[in-house]
Amino acid sequence: MKKKSAAAMAMAATAGMSVRNVLWLWWKLLVLVSLTICVLAFLKLQNYSLSDSELSSSTSSISSRSRAVDYTGNPKVAFLFLVRRNLPLDFLWGNFFENADTGNFSIYVHSEPGFVFDESTTRSTFFYNRQLTNSIKVAWGESSMIQAEKLLLGAALDDPANQRFVLLSDSCVPLYNFSFIYNYLMASRRSFVDSFLDKKDVRYNPRMSPYIPMSKWRKGSQWITLIRKHAEVVADDDAVFPVFKMFCKRRPPLEASKGKKNIKLQKQHNCIPDEHYVQTLLAIHGFEGELERRTITYTEWNESVTNMEKKGWHPITFSYADAGPVQIKRIKDIRNVYYESEYRTEWCRNNSTLAPCFLIARKFSRGAAMRLLSEGIVSPFDASSIMNLTP
Repeated sequence: MKKKSAAAMAMAATAGMSVRNVLWLWWKLLVLVSLTICVLAFLKLQNYSLSDSELSSSTSSISSRSRAVDYTGNPKVAFLFLVRRNLPLDFLWGNFFENADTGNFSIYVHSEPGFVFDESTTRSTFFYNRQLTNSIKVAWGESSMIQAEKLLLGAALDDPANQRFVLLSDSCVPLYNFSFIYNYLMASRRSFVDSFLDKKDVRYNPRMSPYIPMSKWRKGSQWITLIRKHAEVVADDDAVFPVFKMFCKRRPPLEASKGKKNIKLQKQHNCIPDEHYVQTLLAIHGFEGELERRTITYTEWNESVTNMEKKGWHPITFSYADAGPVQIKRIKDIRNVYYESEYRTEWCRNNSTLAPCFLIARKFSRGAAMRLLSEGIVSPFDASSIMNLTP
């Protein structure tokens, strides 16, 4: 009996150890599986973040740059030209900069990748080699437009002397001489950003929430003028931009070749990123109280039909006949802007003093720009001297 009891006890002990070993193995396996799941989830999250943002390495590098905090020297205005290829109005801007102290401004140009500004592509030496070396292909109405703006701001922020940042298109013209525009911008501690709440807006995509709350969704002109603090926010943003890239996309244009497919395509959500991004980003950061909520760039609009939309507002191009003294004076005499959607009249002030609303205008043809020079609006100039020059 004693032997049987001992054997039974040994067997029971062995069985107990086997159970413990099995449980221990299962526990190790569970821990291993859990760790594996965590690692895979982390990697997936990292991959998701990168694939969604699709930010170029150049944009990412902007966020990591260390910049000078304080600057006590002579402040400069950075003129940021966002152009398709060349600068058709370079002769006007060259004359504009000719009458300025070179220590008061800097120039940056985002053109198509590989395009170089030199004696063969521009009439003005002010633009020689001012192109960005990390430019991207830009398409109207797409997030690439925003990315190009961020690249321009990032490049200009590398110079601590740049304290004001003016975004310009290839059809922009100055309405005043350099000293007037320089003093106007430096006198204000605010950014000039056309920003308003459009109560009829249908561009907000609910899928943007919670990163972009509907309460912070704003609309306005792409043509902004920023103080350095706000320029850094826009250049360094890597949280809001990826959301815009994913959910704020232009609806495909109507094409006769697509036939009935156009009906389906026109039901897609439509959003123009460059008309919302900066305004919304600054609202999210709580900077609206630091803005003059208007642009300094005048655009004349008319309602028309294009292949992009059934009906909408589109900028008018100024011709030679439209750029006479009477028409330009009408623009320069504007002192307030009315925002119908907010029932708000924005009086144009500079440092609490009533001032002209617009310092720059667009879209101007070459003929219109020549007239501005010949009429002496920027400065006295013989426009006939460039008629036969290349490019």
